Amino acid sequence: MYKNLVNFIGCDGEYEDAGIVLFGAPFDSTTSFRPGTRFAGQSVRNDSYGLEIYSPYQDKELPENVVYDCGDLELAIGSSEAVLGQIAECARQILGDGKLPFMIGGEHLVTLGSVRAAAEKYPDLHIIHFDAHTDLRQDYLGVELSHACVIRRCWEILGDGRIHQFGIRSGEREEFQWARSGHTDFHPFRLDGLEETLKEIGNAPVYFTVDLDVLDPSVFPGTGTPEPGGVDFLTLMNAVILVCCRAHLIGCDVNELCPPCDPTGASTAVACKIIREMLIALTVR
Repeated sequence: MYKNLVNFIGCDGEYEDAGIVLFGAPFDSTTSFRPGTRFAGQSVRNDSYGLEIYSPYQDKELPENVVYDCGDLELAIGSSEAVLGQIAECARQILGDGKLPFMIGGEHLVTLGSVRAAAEKYPDLHIIHFDAHTDLRQDYLGVELSHACVIRRCWEILGDGRIHQFGIRSGEREEFQWARSGHTDFHPFRLDGLEETLKEIGNAPVYFTVDLDVLDPSVFPGTGTPEPGGVDFLTLMNAVILVCCRAHLIGCDVNELCPPCDPTGASTAVACKIIREMLIALTVR
């Protein structure tokens, strides 16, 4: 683990001292519409210096030496399976050292690498999934390792009842029917029911994956597959803080920021703030 030269603001700790390890997964080779999420890690680190380490929402600061930022992984672009193996190995090392892996995607497929590592250590793992899309296809144009299939691949590891989906408002009819038949705990359109879900999960280990296109495109246009009808910023921020404070999180990611799709930088600013709030909530916890 080598410290990155440009860190996310406040993430200047040493690996040995840190409880959270931030790393980027710059991969977007299966993106089906607008590519560019591979640039998210660089963009959020650079733009994070427009923020403070203090959150007025939580009245807390990001404490020193708690988060270590090792930068973006050098991934084998061109081979999805090789990339997932590299991500899994990184997450496996972090988990093995008793730390929490916090990944910045990249497209949503990168989540599968971290989930593979997390499920090895925590066989009773649950996933909380915020997204506009079901990501439950068996395949996309014949490809099973696709960002459109990532939660289906995670389900193959965890099985029924341990994936909790929120904000979903796009997908094939078969995906919605499959989810509603009991394969996932399905909460479409909004983030309603989150508190009840957290109570039901209790102290079981949780991996939290946030696809930022759960936000409405009026708030977050800089994503590969924007989907109207999403939540607003404050709704998402309050929800991620709740999950980070209440769940027994053992790993998480934020993905699908596509900086080239929003040259104004507004979407990157939104992503930076969501990441900051999650990090502060995790360190307070």
